[in-house]
Amino acid sequence: MSNAIETRKLDYRASKTFAIRELNLSVPSGTIYGFLGPNGSGKSTTIRLLLGLLKPQRGSIEVLGYGIPGASYRMLAKTGYVPERPHLYPSLRIDETLRLHAAFYPTWDWEWANNLMGSFGLDRTARVSRLSKGEVGKLMMLMALAQRPQLLVLDEPTDGLDPLVRREVLMALIEYVAEQQATVFISSHLVHELERFCNWVGVLDDGQLVAEMPMQSFKNGIKRLRVKRAPAAAGDVPFVLLARETDAGLSTAEQWVVRGWQAPMRQYFDGVGAELAEVVDLDLEEGFVELLRTARSGRDGE
Repeated sequence: MSNAIETRKLDYRASKTFAIRELNLSVPSGTIYGFLGPNGSGKSTTIRLLLGLLKPQRGSIEVLGYGIPGASYRMLAKTGYVPERPHLYPSLRIDETLRLHAAFYPTWDWEWANNLMGSFGLDRTARVSRLSKGEVGKLMMLMALAQRPQLLVLDEPTDGLDPLVRREVLMALIEYVAEQQATVFISSHLVHELERFCNWVGVLDDGQLVAEMPMQSFKNGIKRLRVKRAPAAAGDVPFVLLARETDAGLSTAEQWVVRGWQAPMRQYFDGVGAELAEVVDLDLEEGFVELLRTARSGRDGE
């Protein structure tokens, strides 16, 4: 199985004003896939579709080789899920919460659950209603990991957590993936957080997939070019031209934002009589913003 998650032409209308449209996701098995997008872009809706909690209007979904939603129950037995908004019984203690959760998973590992409880500094006798937001975040991650899943689906798992708690949660996640070769699908709007440990990335905006690529390509392949004597029409370029605009510092030059840049592509500018004056690396957040800006300007022009 090459892909742990695969969707094809997936459509779902969530409201009169928002829909998931023609979504084609490919999440390679054994990767940590960062699902990036601004708030309201459809990340949580997509996750609910992948887990069989919503039924698509059109298209296909396969998760761990199972057709969704038809075989959701088989897939969910092998999947750990941390929702954006935790659903826990506030009157239960931590140990009661874990026993309830463990009853649904034959693969539950009590030894590791106890180790994680110690590492996270959780008191098994504490009631859920008395836990801080950070402690709830740790408990949710513990529950997802201790069932020893093949796939972890995490919806904004560190949102609102302080840096120390966020680091503890992510380190436990990375340790598990290294040990089990599991697949992780993690959504977030925090670009720099995903940069540190994801090896694939997908960018969603307004229900549409803007880009999907290895993280290294995302980090290294988006550049800002300073072009003198730029041609009126770009023509057949060897890269993806995301944006072009007049250079504020020099009216005779333009700034081009491109994706898929490689050094030999400089030859293109010689061929069209232009001069490539400068190649500027963009950090991950700048690249993310440029992808969104280009996608939105394209939709505005439709």
